Amino acid sequence: MEKQSAVVLLSSGLDSSYNLYRAARDLTVRLALTFNYGQRAAAREVVSAARLAKALNIPHQVIDLTWFRDFTKTSLVNGSAIPSGGAVAIHDHSRSLETAKAVWVPNRNGIFLNIAAGFAEGLGCSLVIPGFNVEEASTFPDNSQDFLDSLDNAFAFSTGGRVKTFCFSTAMNKVEMVREAIALQMPFAKSWPCYLDGEKWCGACESCQRFKRALEANGLNFTELQNEV
Repeated sequence: MEKQSAVVLLSSGLDSSYNLYRAARDLTVRLALTFNYGQRAAAREVVSAARLAKALNIPHQVIDLTWFRDFTKTSLVNGSAIPSGGAVAIHDHSRSLETAKAVWVPNRNGIFLNIAAGFAEGLGCSLVIPGFNVEEASTFPDNSQDFLDSLDNAFAFSTGGRVKTFCFSTAMNKVEMVREAIALQMPFAKSWPCYLDGEKWCGACESCQRFKRALEANGLNFTELQNEV
């Protein structure tokens, strides 16, 4: 039976990188899309995504969405402080709800997935694959399976029923993703899980802290991998 084909949304963070590697194993990936919406880590994400896609021999394209700055006040774009260090408490859900507000981008995933659906239909693909997880869906509702289900309803009209969403990790947390990514031989040092654009992962932002927790739960050393970046 011929494998289904897909367009993968690739920011090069843990979630999207895992979904890329899983899709490369189980599906036919026609294209990996990276979005530059003016986020601080854009340059690092683009380079890392290109490396990951090249390692799998998957075509990669960057989409310029820097006009996001016209409607978002997120700290990822506007230069205000990104919560980090002691301001982040990844074990405290109420605190995580508060820090999520600082990095929220209005309709970001809705815009990304609709663009990807257009590419998918044009390329004859049946699936668009984002990188979501149950851990962050509790603070970001547009990371949830419910959100993807709602998009499928819309895509039934906007793509003539030709394209659906799919994500391998909506029911997984990051610890589980790292465990499976190890089995897939995913090169963690080629990824960019950080909100910032330094020479190495900062280790202090919420994204880095969640990544570090997941690595260490699986016996991997964050600092050692950070030094390989």
